[in-house]
Amino acid sequence: MEIERINDHTVKFYISYGDIEDRGFDREEIWYNRDKSEELFWEMMDEVHQEEDFAIEGPLWIQVQALEKGLEILVTKAQVTKDGQRFELPIPEDKQKDGSVSDQIEEYLEEHFDMDDNEEDDILDFTMKFKDFEDLISLSKRFDHEQLITKLYSFENVYYLFVEFEEDLFEENDIENILSLLLEYGVETQITVHRLEEYGKAVMNEKVFSNVRKYFL
Repeated sequence: MEIERINDHTVKFYISYGDIEDRGFDREEIWYNRDKSEELFWEMMDEVHQEEDFAIEGPLWIQVQALEKGLEILVTKAQVTKDGQRFELPIPEDKQKDGSVSDQIEEYLEEHFDMDDNEEDDILDFTMKFKDFEDLISLSKRFDHEQLITKLYSFENVYYLFVEFEEDLFEENDIENILSLLLEYGVETQITVHRLEEYGKAVMNEKVFSNVRKYFL
C-alpha cells in the first residue's frame, strides 16, 4: 500500500486489488459486503496511523476512487470546535448540499464516531497488537484482572490480543484504568476478532496473562 501525507489533517493512500486479495479480502466482496469493506478500511487506517502517525481523533471525510488496478482513498479529519458539538467538513458548500453526499457522511459519522453520545451502549471489547512479544510478557507482570475474557492470536507475524469486559463485573473507572494499562504496552487496532479467527492462528484461547506468566516467566 502506498501512503502520501498531504498535510496535518489529510492523508491519501493507494491499494492495489492484488494487495486487497493478499490481505484475505475478495475484490468484488468489498463493494457489496459492508462489514468486509469497513474491516478493510480500518485495517488500512491502522497501517496509515503506524506509518504516518495519523491519529483518528474525530469525524472523518472519506473519498474513494476506483481505479483500473486498485483504489485511491483520501481521508481528511474534520475540524471539531472546542465544545465538540460542531464540525466543519473540508468540502465545498455545494457538495454538502448534495443529499447523497451528506447522507453518506451522516450515516458514517453516526456509526463510527458516536455523534449521539451513546458511549454507554458501546460493545465492551477491543483488539490490540504488540510490536514485540516481550511487551506482552512485561504487561503480564503488572496485570491481575483475570476476570477479563482474553484471547491471543498470531496474524502476519504480529501478536493480537482480544479483550472483552463483562459489563456487570467492571465499573467505568475500572475499565478506563485497565485500558490505560493495556495501552502502555500495546496499540489498539481496528482489525476484528472474526478476521483473526478466520485468517490468523489462535495462540491462547483464554486467560492470556496467567498463561504468559506460567510459560514465559
